[in-house]
Amino acid sequence: MLVDRLGIPGLFDVHTHFLPPRVAAKVRRQFDTAGPLIGRPWPLHYRGPDEDLVATLRALGVRRFSALAYAHRPGMAEFLNDWTAELADRVPEALRCATFYPEPDVAAYVGKRIDAGTELFKIHVQVGGFHVTDPLLDEAWGLVEDAGVPVVLHAGSGPVPTEHTGPEPVAALLRRHPRLRLVIAHLGAPEYAAFLALAEEHAEVRLDTTMAFTDFFSEMGGVFPPELLPRLADLRDKVLLGSDFPNIPYPYAHQLEALERLDLGDAWLQAVCWGNGVRLFGPFPDESTP
Repeated sequence: MLVDRLGIPGLFDVHTHFLPPRVAAKVRRQFDTAGPLIGRPWPLHYRGPDEDLVATLRALGVRRFSALAYAHRPGMAEFLNDWTAELADRVPEALRCATFYPEPDVAAYVGKRIDAGTELFKIHVQVGGFHVTDPLLDEAWGLVEDAGVPVVLHAGSGPVPTEHTGPEPVAALLRRHPRLRLVIAHLGAPEYAAFLALAEEHAEVRLDTTMAFTDFFSEMGGVFPPELLPRLADLRDKVLLGSDFPNIPYPYAHQLEALERLDLGDAWLQAVCWGNGVRLFGPFPDESTP
C-alpha cells in the first residue's frame, strides 16, 4: 500500500461527502441521470449507508476525512450542519464540518458553528448558484477569516461552468478577506493556472487534488497542463489530498495512483497525503507529522 511505502500513519482526505440519507439519495440520482450540473454519465463506484462507507474508508487506510455537505437553497444549511455535527460525534475520524448560504441569518449561524468547534466549512458555488462576493455573506466571511477555519471551496468551472464559477470572484473575495484559509477544490479545474497563482500569492490559500489527474477527469476535459507541474511541486506544503468519495466513478485507489504517476517524489506525496492535513487541522492523538 502507498501508506506503508511512504511511512505515514494513513491518508488524510479533506474532500469526502457524507449527507443525510434523503439528500444523499437525491445527489446520487443527479449522478445516475447525468443531471445538468454533472454533464456526462457518471457511474458511481461506491454506494451504501454511512456505516458501510466509513468502513470502506477505514479499510483503505483513510484516518481522517470530511463530511462536506453544501446548501443549494435558503433555510437548508442549518439542517445539514446539525446532521454533520452528529456524524462527527459518532465517527471519530470525521472532521466537524458545516456549510453556509447567502441568507439574512447566515452570520448568526456561522458564528454559532464556529463557537461549537467547526473545523471545516464547505461552499459549492456551482450547485449553490451564488457568488462568493454576495453582500449577504460578507460578515460571515469575516467571522470565518478571524477564526481561521478552513473552507473547501468549489469555484472552478468544472464540470459545468456557470455565471458563479471561475477564479475572478475568488480573487475579489480575497481582496476583501486576505487571511481566509481557502482550500480550492479540484485544484480549481479547469482554471488551474489562475488558482495556482492565488495559492502562490496568498499565504492561506491551498488546493486539493480531488479527481485531478485521474483518467476519468482527464477524459472530461480536466487535463492538467504539464507545464504547470513544477509550480504544483513547489506548492507541496499547500496541496491536500481530496477524493470526492463516495461520488466517484472509479476505485478510490485510482486517485492515489494518479498522484504517484506525477513522479513528484515521496516527500511531495507524504505532505499531500498526510502531513499537510495534519498541519492544517491538528494531529489525531499519538500521530505525528512527517
